[in-house]
Amino acid sequence: MEPIKIDITILAPVEKVWDYFNTPAHITKWNFAHETWQCPSSENDLKVGGKFKTRMEAKDGSFGFDFEGFYDEVIPNEIIKYHLEDGRKVEVIFDRIDENTTKVTEIFDPEKQNSAEMQRDGWYAILDNFHKYVENN
Repeated sequence: MEPIKIDITILAPVEKVWDYFNTPAHITKWNFAHETWQCPSSENDLKVGGKFKTRMEAKDGSFGFDFEGFYDEVIPNEIIKYHLEDGRKVEVIFDRIDENTTKVTEIFDPEKQNSAEMQRDGWYAILDNFHKYVENN
């Protein structure tokens, strides 16, 4: 399957966008696709070979999972490449448009259980949640 590409433009400096994207105290505030979900914990060792682990779960406790992987490339305020435990690759690009505008692009290998459209929608919902969190804090 072809990699899926999504992007969003955020009205904030790239340094703030990078910080909010990678700091566990911020990640727990935005890393879920719907308000019925939450992100109760996040660990992030942001360096090549480092591991991240984010807990995502339904607020009613009916379902949850750990989203985890390992960093392959980290260039501060520019790019993050990582792979998930199942080997799928993800690339996140931070483009400084100007002093107060940053475009974030995510390119990821889809998994096989769900349709590409469903995965795009889910990842985009999380990215949009991130966008709102950054602009409102």
